[in-house]
This record gives sequence, structure tokens and C-alpha cells, in this order.
Amino acid sequence: MLSDLEGWIGPLTGLLLGLFFIPILLGLARKLGLYAVVAEREAQVFTLFGKVMGTLDEPGLRFPLVHFGVKALLVPFFGKLYRVSTTLRQHYLRDQMVNSEEGTPMGVGIWYEMQVSDPVAYLFRNANPEGSLEANVASSTISTLSNLEMDKMLEDRHQLSRRVRATVSPLSEQWGYKLGSVYIRKVAFTDRQMVDNITEKVVKRLVQVTSAMKQDGENRVGLIKSQTAFKVSQKMAEAAAARPAIVGEALNAIAQRDPEVLDALMEVMETEQLVGSGAEVEVLPVDSEILVQLGGAS
Repeated sequence: MLSDLEGWIGPLTGLLLGLFFIPILLGLARKLGLYAVVAEREAQVFTLFGKVMGTLDEPGLRFPLVHFGVKALLVPFFGKLYRVSTTLRQHYLRDQMVNSEEGTPMGVGIWYEMQVSDPVAYLFRNANPEGSLEANVASSTISTLSNLEMDKMLEDRHQLSRRVRATVSPLSEQWGYKLGSVYIRKVAFTDRQMVDNITEKVVKRLVQVTSAMKQDGENRVGLIKSQTAFKVSQKMAEAAAARPAIVGEALNAIAQRDPEVLDALMEVMETEQLVGSGAEVEVLPVDSEILVQLGGAS
């Protein structure tokens, strides 16, 4: 049993020592520049004696000795390694003040994207490239939108955004940046009283438009009703005019076929007219002598 345990002590000790010393050795090798790990969307710029020796921008495990030769071993002692992020970044500038052609103060919000395209230029051509880019975007926006008509400032934001991007892009490329999308997202009034006045005018205009639409609808409905009533009355008049002729033809046909039926029909029609007139009718028995007495009295 003890012999088996002694047989395991050696490998376990080697494993523990390896787990302890291997990270230290790898870290030391990395510090000495024997290898470099380049992350996604990252560029590593190597300088030696104040001069740029080269750049590694392919992600993965890289060996500076292969790319730069023996000089790479001097970088940890006489040079410097710069890590530059090349991810796409977004910025939003709020309340950039401009004046319209009418003299109205407006607050403009502009959104833009930027990405490092040249790490060397980004590091050494401008001490503050991000601040300079932001200042140039703001100044270009103000110069592009100032003294424009208010309707163009509110409606033509797409074209104005493209103009701002075209103005700023050459400078950003000199500083190692690639300017992405630029969009003027918000144009707002800064004077509260002016906002209230415009709101009041818009409300009044909406009331006028609504009342005009309502009146136009009522006029259209009235016109449709009058036209419908005219057509109905016209059709009723045509039907009333055609009724006597149709009834007369039917009565003539009945008289030619069966005069007795015609007599009965005329009596029924006379009775209907008499009942419909509302006149008072006195019904006397057949054998009544009232008429005879009345005739004698006369």
C-alpha cells in the first residue's frame, strides 16, 4: 500500500508544480514578447525607440518574432505595446444650438458611428482623436444647419446628415477613424414660449381643418339626400302616372270577359271609397217606410 502511494507522489508533485509554474512561465514569455494574444476587434501596435515597428490586427495567437524579427525581443525593454480597440462605437450629441433662417433658436441632436481604421494614425497624429472628431461633427452640424429654413431643417434631415458626414469624413480618416452612419435624430425648439405659441397655432389649425371637414361632410350628405329624394319622388310620380292606365286596361279586360264581375268590382271599389272618405252612412232596412213618409210629407 505504501509502495503504491509512493508511486503516486512523484506524478502528483509534477502536476502541482506544472499547474503552478506553467502560468508563470507563460506570463513571463508574454512579457518578454515571445508571443502575443490578439483579441477580436483589437489591434496591437509595437514601437521601439519611439518608432513604430509594426501592427498585429489578426485575432488569435501571434508570434512577434515571426513578424518583426529579433527586434521584437527589445520591445519590452526599449519600446512599448499599444492596444487599440477597433470596435464600432456610437455617440450621440445633444442640444447643438443652431438658428433657423427666421431667427428661431433650435436644439439639434446628432447620432454618429465611428471605428478605428488606422491604429497608428489614431495613436500618433492626434492627441485626442475622439474629442476632435466629436468637435468636428458638432461644428459641421451647426454650420450645415444654421440659417436654413425651418421646414427644410425639419424635413430634409436625411440629406443634411449625408452632408455632415461628407464634410467630416476626410478629417476623420486622417486621424485614423472611419466615420460610419451619421443621422440628425432630433430637431427641437428651445424657447418655451415659442413652443406654446406654435402649439396654440397648430391646435387652432386642427380645429379649423376639422370643422371644414365636418362641414364638407354634412354638405355631401345633404346633397346625397336631396338627390335621393328627387329620384324617389320622380319614380313615385312615374308610378302614379302609370297607375290609371294600368287599372283602366285591367278593367277593360274584365268588362270584355265578364261584365258581372266588373259590376261587383265597381261596387267594392265604391264601397272602399265611401268607407275611406269617413262620411257618415245611415243604413235602413229594405222594407222601411221612412222614405215613403218623407216623400208624403213633402
